[in-house]
Amino acid sequence: MQTLIRHTFCRWLLITASALLSANVAAGELQLLADENPPLSFTDGTQAKGLAVDVVREIQRRVGDGTLIEFQPWARGYRTVSTQANVGLFAMARTPERETLFQWLGPVSASKASFYGKRGSGLRINNLDDAKAVERVMVARDFYTHRLLERLGFTNLELVPKPETMVKMALNDRAPLMFTSSATLPDMLDKAGANPGDLELVYTVTSIQTYVAFSLGTPRELVTKWQAALDAMKRDGSYAVIYAKWLPGEAPTKIKPEASFSP
Repeated sequence: MQTLIRHTFCRWLLITASALLSANVAAGELQLLADENPPLSFTDGTQAKGLAVDVVREIQRRVGDGTLIEFQPWARGYRTVSTQANVGLFAMARTPERETLFQWLGPVSASKASFYGKRGSGLRINNLDDAKAVERVMVARDFYTHRLLERLGFTNLELVPKPETMVKMALNDRAPLMFTSSATLPDMLDKAGANPGDLELVYTVTSIQTYVAFSLGTPRELVTKWQAALDAMKRDGSYAVIYAKWLPGEAPTKIKPEASFSP
């Protein structure tokens, strides 16, 4: 009887230890999250593609990391990286409000946040006050562009669920202005079935840089190691090759390490 009890107890200890070990390993595993945000990150069938995807994968190759990239809706991914350890989410705009909430790897890309209108509308915007006086300004709900205009005091915003919806609405004269990133505008036009010449740039507010945002619970040495790999990519030219593939005509050499978000 004592032998049976001892055997059962040892087996319980073994199972418990294994469970605890598995939990600790799982807790330490890195998660890499992205959202559908062409040309930075998107899925094409079962393949993950985009400028940020290629940059992250090259960093992974250099540091010997095999973590798979998981695509999630932006709001869900943002909650995960905000509340859990060992999570990286890309590509995230680095803004003053987010500065202390994450550890930043980058910059990965840069673009301009601008107002666009239907070509030939005759609308002229010379400053932010002019834009605030317009009847309505469309912006994608919960995007950094939405938060930026809120921070700048805009009260005339019309929030839309999808970026390409803004293009359709602008071309159908349902709102005079839309506010978006220059990097994502080509994909928005394509999804809306519009041509590049259908819209015109009206006024640029600021430049914005995107990063891989790591949760605060991610080991600092991991972020440092990844940053060193990205810096090496920029020195040896491999980063410029990736950048030219996805954003031809842009100049990655102008992307500086610090965040620029000061309209």
